[in-house]
Amino acid sequence: MEKSIFYHAGCPVCVSAEHDIIHLIGEKNVDVIHIGEDRSKIAAAESAGVKSVPALVTPTGNVLHINFGASIADVKG
Repeated sequence: MEKSIFYHAGCPVCVSAEHDIIHLIGEKNVDVIHIGEDRSKIAAAESAGVKSVPALVTPTGNVLHINFGASIADVKG
């Protein structure tokens, strides 16, 4: 099974969602990418269809926007 990818920007909403996602699907099943710290991953997130963070991209390519922490435009600055 491919891993899901969880994108976030480090805000409290994102960190809380990260903990819940890891608890729900397991740390070995998800790659966590903090695009606030690794801005080189923003383009990949946008290409996957991420419009805001926190967001989970499933192995099948579905984007699940979780709550609302920040738009990608806000993260890009």
